[in-house]
Amino acid sequence: MNAAPGHSPASSHRSPPGEGLPMTAAVLLNADHRQRCVVHSPALDWQASPAPLVQRRLLERDGGEVARATSVVRYEPGAGFASHGHALGEEILVLEGCLHDEHGRYPAGTYLHNPPGSAHAPFSPEGCVLLVKLRHMDPRDQARVVVNLHEASWYPGLVPGLSVLPLHDFEGQHTALVRWAPGTFFNPHRHYRGEEIFVLDGVFEDEHGRYPAGSWLRSPHLSQHQPFSREGCLIFVKTGHLQLD
Repeated sequence: MNAAPGHSPASSHRSPPGEGLPMTAAVLLNADHRQRCVVHSPALDWQASPAPLVQRRLLERDGGEVARATSVVRYEPGAGFASHGHALGEEILVLEGCLHDEHGRYPAGTYLHNPPGSAHAPFSPEGCVLLVKLRHMDPRDQARVVVNLHEASWYPGLVPGLSVLPLHDFEGQHTALVRWAPGTFFNPHRHYRGEEIFVLDGVFEDEHGRYPAGSWLRSPHLSQHQPFSREGCLIFVKTGHLQLD
């Protein structure tokens, strides 16, 4: 689906080009994909970015200003970045508000897959909150994808109570939204090349813990669990994308 065209923000609110935080040295935060990680993002402090009206909560990071990273990003009204490229791609899920760039307008519930080598100048007149993943794509994955969860078709999952909205697939890597009805239990299973989850709404659970909205989980290659949701939840899920070494 294509979004409607947008308009550029005021230049006084735009930062210099760049993908990351103004860091002078590399940062290693939850960077070892062999380790299981659980982060409750609402408990994290907001940190400054190159743009004066944009702040970030860091979930994982490997690098300096240009880094492989996963973050929750908040644009204050009127915030924006100057045009910049993403050599190894960018994924965005709009959690609140509305994001814009020269290609379109993306309200809450929109997923964007900006492929390696793409460029844009994002901004938000209204303000927005995003989940953003940087520099983790295969250079051959050249599809640009825009999906709005409120307009796309959902499909039955593998067990009763699950609904799945596929977002993007590439050579064994899968990205989707999964809706769990209250009282849904899944089968025990392993994750080849790992799994990553961000809880958007409700409470997700497994035998290791309970994860309310805003929780980020990363499970390594060949990890195993039996997930369920007593209360119901909506999660963003990536599988098959973690490094094996």
